[in-house]
Amino acid sequence: MATVKKTTKKASEVKTIADLRTDLITKTTDLLQAKRGNAAGELTNPHTITVIRKEIARLNFAIRAGEISTAKENA
Repeated sequence: MATVKKTTKKASEVKTIADLRTDLITKTTDLLQAKRGNAAGELTNPHTITVIRKEIARLNFAIRAGEISTAKENA
């Protein structure tokens, strides 16, 4: 039986750095709204703050990886 290799693309391969930065701005505003909602007691699931923080970290990583790869290509 043959094995099938699944190919996955990283976020930096799918989107441009400019797109990732706009997503980062959106996630940052979402995080601020979630923090305000949590402080006001309106947030039903405080775990969303953790999820958004991790998404922001992934976006920062993808942006930095894209910057490094373009710097290596230009050098």
